[in-house]
This record gives sequence, C-alpha cells and structure tokens, in this order.
Amino acid sequence: MECFMSKKLSAECLESILQTLAEGLFIIDTEGVIQYCNSALLEMTGKSRDEILGQKCCSLMSERCSPPPTCNLFKAGRLINAECEIAQRSGSTVPVLKNAKVLFDKDGTAVGAVETLTDISSLRISENRVQELENNLKSRERMGNIVGKSHAIKEIFNLIELASASNATILITGETGTGKELAAAAIHQNSPRKDGPFVKLNCSALPEALLESELFGHAKGSFTGAIRDKTGKFELADKGTLFLDEIGELSPLIQVKLLRFLQEREFERVGDNIVRKSDVRIIAATHRDLRKMIHEGTFREDLFYRLKVFPIHIPSLRERKEDIGILIEHFINKFNSETGKQITGLTHDAAITMMDYCWPGNIRELENAIEHAFVTCQDTRIDLFDLPLEIRKVELRKGICSTGTDNLIPPQQYPLPVKKTQLSDEEFKQILIECNGNQSEAARRLGIDRTTVWRKMKKMGIL
Repeated sequence: MECFMSKKLSAECLESILQTLAEGLFIIDTEGVIQYCNSALLEMTGKSRDEILGQKCCSLMSERCSPPPTCNLFKAGRLINAECEIAQRSGSTVPVLKNAKVLFDKDGTAVGAVETLTDISSLRISENRVQELENNLKSRERMGNIVGKSHAIKEIFNLIELASASNATILITGETGTGKELAAAAIHQNSPRKDGPFVKLNCSALPEALLESELFGHAKGSFTGAIRDKTGKFELADKGTLFLDEIGELSPLIQVKLLRFLQEREFERVGDNIVRKSDVRIIAATHRDLRKMIHEGTFREDLFYRLKVFPIHIPSLRERKEDIGILIEHFINKFNSETGKQITGLTHDAAITMMDYCWPGNIRELENAIEHAFVTCQDTRIDLFDLPLEIRKVELRKGICSTGTDNLIPPQQYPLPVKKTQLSDEEFKQILIECNGNQSEAARRLGIDRTTVWRKMKKMGIL
C-alpha cells in the first residue's frame, strides 16, 4: 500500500501491478523485439522469460505475421480486440483477443508498443457448445428429406427411427401430399438395408395385368407382347426395400398374391411355375381408409393385418402449422438453388395468407405454391399476388376450410357422387379443376378407376 501513498508510483509498485494482471502483457521496441513480459504471458505460452525476451513479437503468434514497422499496429497506431492465436511450447494454440497501442516519446516519435492478450479459450468452448446445440436442433428438424420442428413431426421422426431398426413390414397412412414416400425413403436410408436398392411402385398407376407383371415379373411368351423374360420388383428389390404406394388400389387378385408373398416370402413370375424367393422389406402406403374398405369388402382383412405390423400415420399440414415457416424456407432455398434467384422470404401479407390457408393438398401443394411464386415474383420477397389464386382467394378458402377451425373435412367424409359413365368433357374438366389435377382424387369423386381418368385425360389432350 506504500506505493499508493505518494503522488508517483515507484518502479517496484508498477512492476507488481503488471505482474498481477490476468492478461498477458508485453512491450516491444520499434523493431518488434520483446523487451518486457509479465507472468500471465509466461503461463499462457508455457515458455520461460528467457525464451520470450529478445525475440520478435511474431514468434508468439501461431500464424505468419509482418514484424514492425510494416505491421498493422504501427500503421494504425492501435489494435482493438483483434482475434488471433498464440503458439504454446507444447505445439498447441490458444485463442486470444489482442489489444495494442503504439508508444510515443514527448516529441511524437514512436518508440515501441504495449500489447495485451486475453485468453478466450473458455469463450470458444462455449461458442462451440452453442453451435453444437444449434446443429443438433437443426438436425432434429430434418430426417432424410422430411422437414419440420413441430411436436407432431418429431413423433414421426421417432417412429421412423424405430421402424428403421427393425425389419417389420410398415404401413404408412396419411392424406395425399403429406410425404408418405419421403417417410418410406427415410426408413430405408436409416436401416441396415440402406446399401440395398430402394424400389418404388405406384399401385394405382397400372391396370391389374401390368401391375402383376411389374410386381412379380413374367416369363417369355406368357402373354401377347412378352417377348422376353422380365424381372419383377420383388426380385429387383432383393436385399433392399420395396415401397408400394397407393396399396388400397390393389385388385383382389394382386391382394391374394401379395398376401402369399408376405406369408411365405416366395412368388412365381406370370406364366412361370418356378417358385422364387426374395429378401425384401415391404413398406406400403395409402391415403385410403383400409378399415372402411375391409367393411365394404374391397380390401382383404388378412392382408391389412400383414401390412400394418408397424403403422405410421403422417399428419396433415394443417395439423402441424408450426412447420409451415420452416417448410417455406426449405422450398425457397431449394428453388433459389435451382433457378439462380435470390428470394429471401415472404411479405407480411403473403405470410399471413399462407398461415391462414388450410392446405388440402398438404406439403405437395405448399411446394407447388412456392414454385408458382418463383415464376411470378419479380422482387426479393414473395408478395400476396405472387401466390396461386386458390390460396389468396378468400371465398375459395372459406369453401375449403371448415368454419371457425383449421381442420379440413377428411376426403373420405365428402359425399361420394353417383358413378358417371357418360361424362361430358366439360364436366370432366370441372372435376379435374376442383381436384387440382389430382387423378386419384378425381377418380374417387367420379367413382371410377384412376386409369380411366388417365385415359380420358390423354384422349382429351390434357396430358
């Protein structure tokens, strides 16, 4: 305390103060030679005083630097919170914040500089932990190509992880456009079969005869046009996964053959009597109410229970509206990459409208809406009038969304119209417009087969 009793600090008192600093401190001359250092710097570098004094200041740094008088310090006169790393005797490095100021004599001539180094290792560790937590949170917002952060979608992530760890047959249900195929792909990609093939087949896209051939294959000459043997999907998916979409569209004959495969793990090609086996995992998906179909006699109950060993129901987008924002961001990034545009987001009115809409077409409709907006948007943000008409038109939204709630009437609750065999072109086009071009939905509304819808669209030149 004696050194504070006088008006001037003694050299011994000043030395004592410098040595008690937690920051590493050193003084250099105009050539960058270290003339003084305190104990904190010795501890920080792991070097002795003799190893530091008389050395160039650059010897402390882990990266190459320019020595005085050409260094940035002597050009600028001072450095404030410059991040750098110093080298330790052990060979490791320590991240530090460097503050420095050039020293001048009474004539204004530079005579050296004083520098302090603050160890920020603990700060870097904290930053890394925060970054790791952020990365973990982001990773929980994605599984395969499925994106979301809602409680509903996280439950799906958990189910996908459980399904991936087993070899059980999976039945994925959910409305059209919810991402059932993405869930199937995620299960395959996270399963022990990930190095095997992932084969997909839409069961509603083909008539019975072609579907049977696609699934089981056929022998040469088994029917007109069978000019060579054909390998079916069951064989192609050996050691992998076969995804059967729209499983509710299977005919009774194909249902029986699929049931036999699920029970015996064996099959025969069309027109062949050789029994074949295939090690393939089946993942089926449908937007239909299979229990209702069982009650109506159009779907086999025994096949249903063979398929739903491990059921997964994908929620509709209106049940997970908190995911709309992250999905919009995901699709904007996707289309920015594809188109070269630099769209940054939505205007307030567009965002409110997107949240207010109840998305009967689910995520597929949302993706199509963003793609539509990329065509019309001439700015950096998507505005209300860049969105498709059906999303921004209030009257239409009222017709789609039930009053006072976000819940959409499930498709199976719509009154089914009487089957129309003699349908005018104008009536057919109107139905397609109402179904947003969805062939399966149009077929359901008309009470006819999807292939009939496809043939009529082709005949009318719509396809």
